[in-house]
Amino acid sequence: MNPWKTLSGRIIYENPWMRIREDSVINPEGNPGTYTVVEAQKLAAGVLAFTEKEELYLVGQYRYPTKVYSWEIIEGGIEKGESPLDGIKRELREEAGLEASSWEELPGGEVHLSNCISDERAVFFIARGLREVSAEPDPNEILAVKKLPFEDVYRMVLSGEIFDAMTVIAVLRYANGRNK
Repeated sequence: MNPWKTLSGRIIYENPWMRIREDSVINPEGNPGTYTVVEAQKLAAGVLAFTEKEELYLVGQYRYPTKVYSWEIIEGGIEKGESPLDGIKRELREEAGLEASSWEELPGGEVHLSNCISDERAVFFIARGLREVSAEPDPNEILAVKKLPFEDVYRMVLSGEIFDAMTVIAVLRYANGRNK
């Protein structure tokens, strides 16, 4: 049951990645107010790309909003009309210069990344049978690519060295599934 009542809404900003909507609402206490929502323009997808030795590929990049360098699984936005699997295959090729012969969804379903301010959702995949191809990162991305044993990545997540939400979720879900 939704305790909020939306009276009206208006778009206050829009670009290819997001739209910001401001709604006039009646809040759960019955008082009028506003609620601002960031609407993601794309579904987010991430992939745990494994070598035969159970090494995991990570990409490193400087993240402008948080002002930090971040090591992450390969991630990206799914274009309109593109399936999540086709989109993450494209991102794996563009960001890491890799293609995979085996794909599966990471168990657990989609996640909501910051549901107090955003409707952004994400899905995850596992890729194996990797082969190198030419990387084609976006012009505004300066990426470093490395592979580490999964256990090292898992320890980095637990210690807080890796703090990207999608990476943390995917690594913990995968580790939990292995331990069953």
